[in-house]
Amino acid sequence: MPDENQSTIKRQLLGEILLKRNVITQAQLDKALKIQETEHGLLGEILIQLGFLEERDIVVALIVQCNLPYIAVDKYDIDGSILQLIPKDFVRKYRVVPLDRVGNVLTVVMADPLNLSVKAELQRITNYQIAPFISTKNEIDKAIQRWFGEDA
Repeated sequence: MPDENQSTIKRQLLGEILLKRNVITQAQLDKALKIQETEHGLLGEILIQLGFLEERDIVVALIVQCNLPYIAVDKYDIDGSILQLIPKDFVRKYRVVPLDRVGNVLTVVMADPLNLSVKAELQRITNYQIAPFISTKNEIDKAIQRWFGEDA
């Protein structure tokens, strides 16, 4: 499973970035990584659940780590034709929101922009190259509720 290994390497780097920025301690990172080994969750979500940091801290670290652009997706106006490019169930399941299309590139906000299999599936579904943006999970959930209705 190369995707998992690559994602794990990147998650470890995320921890290093958080350490370097003095957002968490080594003990906090070790505790979160130990939980991650057994529960297989996302490192950032585990750190948030433990109360060690806030969602914005993870977003800033991902911006640094992956050089991803950030957008407050819950405040962004999206054309209805763009919203129809990704099935609602996929949007809700993977917390992805299509933003805009230029040529053969679809910009998409992703809760987990490091998930290469979701990105590949988006390319397959839409027949567009995917350019990921990042936003907080809360902002993504608000946007999904706004644009796709019901609970995210």
